[in-house]
Amino acid sequence: MTGRHQLERLEREARHLAPGASQEAAAGQRVFAEGDGPVLTDLDGNQYLDFAAGTLTQSLGHGHPEVVEALIAQARRLWNVHDSATPDRAALLELLARLLPGHLDTYALFSTGAEVIEAALRVVLAGAEPGRNRIGAMRGGFHGKTMGARMLVHWDVGHQAFAGNSVLGYSPYCYRCPLELTRPTCQLRCASLVRRHIAGKPNVSALVFEPVLGAGGVIVPPPGYWEQIADACRANGVLLVADEVLTGGGRTGTFLACEQFGVEPDLVALAKGLASGFPFAVLAGRADVMRHPAASEPGAHASTFAGNPLGIAAARATLGVIERDRLLERVRALGERLGDRLSALAARFDHLGDVRGVGLLYGLEFVTDRQSRSPAPDIARAVYTTALDLGLRVALGGHILRIAPPFTLDEALLDEGLGLLERALERVLL
Repeated sequence: MTGRHQLERLEREARHLAPGASQEAAAGQRVFAEGDGPVLTDLDGNQYLDFAAGTLTQSLGHGHPEVVEALIAQARRLWNVHDSATPDRAALLELLARLLPGHLDTYALFSTGAEVIEAALRVVLAGAEPGRNRIGAMRGGFHGKTMGARMLVHWDVGHQAFAGNSVLGYSPYCYRCPLELTRPTCQLRCASLVRRHIAGKPNVSALVFEPVLGAGGVIVPPPGYWEQIADACRANGVLLVADEVLTGGGRTGTFLACEQFGVEPDLVALAKGLASGFPFAVLAGRADVMRHPAASEPGAHASTFAGNPLGIAAARATLGVIERDRLLERVRALGERLGDRLSALAARFDHLGDVRGVGLLYGLEFVTDRQSRSPAPDIARAVYTTALDLGLRVALGGHILRIAPPFTLDEALLDEGLGLLERALERVLL
């Protein structure tokens, strides 16, 4: 339960803070004061295992000492000189080149996921051939809250429709197939429609996609889905723009989720896990796309806080630890353990309709019953708040809980957290 000190602080800030917080913050009503590795401490001294890793940002946990030291050292030297070169920028770019697939060798630095998506759209539109004035995207996708990102997925504002110039394809949401088909007899009809209406159209310049839908519910594609779409886009000159803001940096067990699904993107957006929660984002791309004259005019990739020395320091430290400590191997090993335990929970609780994921990214979908599969957001919220009271923090969104612990977690703490989740499920559902 939320303690006295937290309630007092929440009441104070509510007098001035605009509404519109995330569902998890609104439901949780916690004031987190400290973070150390996988553990958060609130203002009343209660501790929580953080299986949401901040907002899927804390790949190394909270307050990793090497990241802290890098930020402190940089803060003593220099904070912002716009986009001028600084001593460590070249080293960060070289580190990115080692971690990313070889064909993605050119980078622009930004601050947030939405900002880097907007930059990707500018690159695509600047270099598009005459007549290629449409962009493909996926139903259920999420690319940020800026106007261009919202227009991609037809996310209206108030009573105003902002469909823009995008055309939407079907995501591979097998549990709730929008075409009312089932695998394997569906023969991936969703993919064939994307190929026809996006990849096969001469007026489409690019397809912007999440290899694994994140905010849309951790939708993991079935084998063959992305492969056939990517092949069709490549054959028809449609650029592949992978939004790996959430998955990039190793969350799925490879540095890019695309590496697991047979996709070689032309552009990739990266942000959340790159700099241990410090605002930092990267647009990575093929040299011929990023260096196109129309896409690289003076100021094209400049932004007030983009690529600032503090962000570079945090990213270099974070990615350096991931590389040196071979944490992608750890993500794969922990991910198998996590998947097995969550699947066992699904077999036990009827209201847990579907469990899906890859690496250290899983989604738990709650339903009123398994026959109707009607979404049950009230159950998800109850499980979320009960888990929080027991000392486990996960991510809440509608009728889905996301599980995404830090890469540095050990097996004992993983098991402890999953034990707390099981207790929360028992309290709510039994």
